Amino acid sequence: MTRPQLPPGGLLDWRDQSHWSWTEKPCRYCGHPTHLRDSHRSPAHKVCAEEALAIQAAEAADAYRKDTIT
Repeated sequence: MTRPQLPPGGLLDWRDQSHWSWTEKPCRYCGHPTHLRDSHRSPAHKVCAEEALAIQAAEAADAYRKDTIT
């Protein structure tokens, strides 16, 4: 499976202050420190979260294609 290309600027809009924390914690995806939080308040870099969403979408599309072929 190839990695999907994200649109310019990415998929997520994290301009809202709810995505910021003064406390750095390890990103749930890459483990590097981040002040950012996802919609569930879990530590996550925006680019890491977008990549995870793109991969999930590609996997779902692949599974759908396999189900419709048989």
